Amino acid sequence: MSLSDNNKEARYDAIIIGAGIAGLTAALELAKKNKQVLILDAQDETKVGGLARSAFGGMALIGTPEQKRNGITDNAEIALKDWHAFANFSEKDIFPKQWAKLYAEQSHQNVYQYVKQLGVKFLPAVNWVERGLYSGGNSVPRYHIIWGTSLELVNKMLTAIAPFKGKNIHFSFNCKVSQLLSSNKNIIGCQDTEGNQYFANSTIVASGGFTGNLAKVKENWPKNFSPAPEQILNGTHPSCDGAMHDEVSAIGGNITHLDKMWNYAAGIPHPKATFEQQGLSLIPCKSALWLDSEGKRIGPEPMVTGFDTNELCRRMSEQKQGYAWQVLNWKIASKEFAVSGADHNPMIRDKKFFIMLKETLLGNHRLVKEMKNECDHFIVADSVNELTDKMNVLTAKSSVKSSVKTSVNAQVLQQTLDDYDAILARPSSQWNDDQIRRIEHARKWGADKLRTCKPHPIQDKKHGPLIAIKISLISRKSLGGIQTNLNSQVLSNESQPISGLYAIGEASGFGGGGSNGEKSLEGTFLAGCLLTAQQAAKAIN
Repeated sequence: MSLSDNNKEARYDAIIIGAGIAGLTAALELAKKNKQVLILDAQDETKVGGLARSAFGGMALIGTPEQKRNGITDNAEIALKDWHAFANFSEKDIFPKQWAKLYAEQSHQNVYQYVKQLGVKFLPAVNWVERGLYSGGNSVPRYHIIWGTSLELVNKMLTAIAPFKGKNIHFSFNCKVSQLLSSNKNIIGCQDTEGNQYFANSTIVASGGFTGNLAKVKENWPKNFSPAPEQILNGTHPSCDGAMHDEVSAIGGNITHLDKMWNYAAGIPHPKATFEQQGLSLIPCKSALWLDSEGKRIGPEPMVTGFDTNELCRRMSEQKQGYAWQVLNWKIASKEFAVSGADHNPMIRDKKFFIMLKETLLGNHRLVKEMKNECDHFIVADSVNELTDKMNVLTAKSSVKSSVKTSVNAQVLQQTLDDYDAILARPSSQWNDDQIRRIEHARKWGADKLRTCKPHPIQDKKHGPLIAIKISLISRKSLGGIQTNLNSQVLSNESQPISGLYAIGEASGFGGGGSNGEKSLEGTFLAGCLLTAQQAAKAIN
């Protein structure tokens, strides 16, 4: 939408579209420069902070005191090499590469020290995620967990913002932006769905990604995956609809790499859903067997959590029925099972250290019982036959909309479990299975050993009962987005900055329209929101 010069009325130094963690960070940094900032958000004030209110709160950080205390040698050079090994950048990815380099070089100062100054603390253990299947990935542990989950970061940010609220920082909630306003090729503000117009010297798009829009997820499904299944769970929120991506594209901004997504392979329907297709993203147990719809082990290479999430998603997309099963026992579940997010990690969220430690050491039976009681996709049984019957009842019930129904064969499932357990019945020197080898490798790192069972037969009665979890793909993060330079300025299709327009956080693909490339090292999202917001605030005069 264009306006003539005589209609232009800049009332703010900056307008920020979105009150997520990126938007809040940009507002805080601009307020420190005595700028007048208006934040517009489509949801109500109770949702301020966006997805960070409910996220787990892990950050990939480099060269931290926590790493050093754990005997980890890490630096920007090592991290950037790992980053590129997972990203698979092309020669055209000039801006994503620049953002990756910035992250590796600046995460300690501009993320770690920044949040520490806000009052955020991290758990002492550094976790080792995304190790890569054969090479690449995190060559060392660098996943730091916020004590209090990312909700703590939101609260600390709001505390820092409080002195500026009503003075330099102004909020307008339940305000969904639909258009950008331009004059003489400059972006001068925006308009909401009610027709209200807002004017500023700089407009910052901080509206998040598009993976809450499942139609858009399927439209941009990765080309190297099998076709998207009919049913995908929504692991974000319908408000993350990609509407601002479309609007930026309409005014000539470059949108890139929408086929790069950070979805998760193990989702289940949310037992207390507040919107359609809402799912819970599981952190799958390393010791669980991944089985197809008939009860056969997915192979030939077994699927194991913690090494390459993107590859798990690719292989889940190959499941013709659109789902798979994880089969395990109560012992494994109590030690390894987790659900991503703040709500299902209350001991970390609420900072109950001793209870968290007890559950880590003795098993999180509370969560397993909760899932058994609340979620029909979490099945518990005392025998393989009983487990099979319950699995098939669930499949029949949940496959009403599907044109093809497949049942688990009790004999097939029994043979699958027997074959695996037979390996574990031998002396450990004779264990010959890649999943067991990866479990043993994971257990060499102290933080993983606390959360990973010593291999044992799944049908071992003293570790029962048996558990089956019906899982499907669940959307999470969009790695691509609005292309930006290192000042977070939105770039045109000709790679030129669009005057007055910036994009930060997930809307910008965490920098450059896709700074992670094909795969994330995990934990780069919250940190990416902070970095891109800081860069925008520095650039706005």
